[in-house]
Amino acid sequence: MFVTCIRKEFYDVVVNQRVALLVALDIDALCACKILQALFHCDQVQYTLVPVAGWQDLGTAFLEHKGQYRYFVLINCGANVELLETLQPEEDTTFFVLDTHRPVDVVNVYNDTQVLPLTARTPPLPFPGYEAKYYSFMYFPLAWVMTKDTKDMLWWAVIGLTDQWVHDKITQMKYVTDIATLQRHVSRHNHRNEDEENSLSIDCMRISFEYDLRLSLYQHWSLYESICNTSYTSCSFKLWSINGQKRLQEFLADMGLPLKQVKQKFNSMDVSIKENLREVIEESSSKFGMKDIRIQTFGVHFGFKNRFLAADVVHAATAVLEGVEKGEGAADNFIRALDCLSRSNLDRLHLGLDLAKKKLKAVQQTVASCICTNLILSQGPFLYCHLMEGTPDVKLFSKPLALTLLSKYLLKAFICSTRNKRCKILPLIMAVPLDVEKGTLMVLGIPPESETSDKKNFFGRAFEKAAESTSSRALHDHFDTSSKFFLFC
Repeated sequence: MFVTCIRKEFYDVVVNQRVALLVALDIDALCACKILQALFHCDQVQYTLVPVAGWQDLGTAFLEHKGQYRYFVLINCGANVELLETLQPEEDTTFFVLDTHRPVDVVNVYNDTQVLPLTARTPPLPFPGYEAKYYSFMYFPLAWVMTKDTKDMLWWAVIGLTDQWVHDKITQMKYVTDIATLQRHVSRHNHRNEDEENSLSIDCMRISFEYDLRLSLYQHWSLYESICNTSYTSCSFKLWSINGQKRLQEFLADMGLPLKQVKQKFNSMDVSIKENLREVIEESSSKFGMKDIRIQTFGVHFGFKNRFLAADVVHAATAVLEGVEKGEGAADNFIRALDCLSRSNLDRLHLGLDLAKKKLKAVQQTVASCICTNLILSQGPFLYCHLMEGTPDVKLFSKPLALTLLSKYLLKAFICSTRNKRCKILPLIMAVPLDVEKGTLMVLGIPPESETSDKKNFFGRAFEKAAESTSSRALHDHFDTSSKFFLFC
């Protein structure tokens, strides 16, 4: 049964209970978790936090905690399978399911006692009929209506929204609409704190609406590296080709910026250049066909010198969450990614930014390699690309978010480079090695590139049928049953 009042039917129920939080490994889930943790701390709610990477993790986590907890909150997991059949809980166990994945299992919808989905159509009190596709954006109005919202919670809601845009999970129109909603809250918080004594203190926090450049991490990198490793500019210039490199040089010349300045760290650039940099880049970008080089977003200032754009934090937290360093498990990365979202752990955030730069460079180099060596094949109704074992950084792309980022970047680049117009309406299937010893692959399907796409993906069922018809052993352990991540043996 759908929860119709998030405060009365969810929060007021769990506020006096011990709760187990089972949280999926994505940035929106982390942001929703941070907001809920802050609310729980305000009301002294006892809870245990458990990260879950897939269905097997979810089952294991439930078995380990079902003896101590009656209330389970599932964030970005659990909606699209029949939970009672999957987990076999006791009759006094209650699941509150906050999951963006669709479709919601019909049995979960009509169970009115144990499974209570808080769906995107659940109206938080201030917004009747409100529909969100991410729960960090849904929890913030709950905090607001209880007069417990803080700037930190608002920033986490901003990051959750930006994550959806960075990873292409929502349309541009939806993003701009929700930006406007959050902008009103930002204005309210900034106005409320204008006269506070700590508004200029060294540990103050200020969120601001920005009309900034669509260049990844440029304020923490060099402008040149950012242009080369941002999918929007890289695909526009076709930087994997010689002509693309020439166009980039022409672009830099048109801006009139010295190459020495462009290739050094942004913080070291002359102040006189940085003052009008956005306007200069926008003017030249328009001449080169990049009319959307600037984007509505938010930035945050921590103290006097630490400034981050929301997309910077998304890239940093994602890189930490899917780290591939030896000796570090998913749970360790989960905790580190949570730390990235806290202003008390800026060192962790800066380390995340360094990892994000390496990741973006790896994506760009892999895309260029695939295009130049013709690794993308047309297989009739779809495009196909298989990264072989031994490919540089292939281990990095065995992670779901990294593989998704690579695949969408690669599809855009291929469409820009091919003369075959039919490819513009074809989906892409990517395969990468997962475990060489076991002979397993991770497979991902993404729909055709489209500016007006509703982001729906139906590859999940197609993969199931393919496995059945070929008698392949396959495991679908990812929470997104509509599209992705089968392991073929």
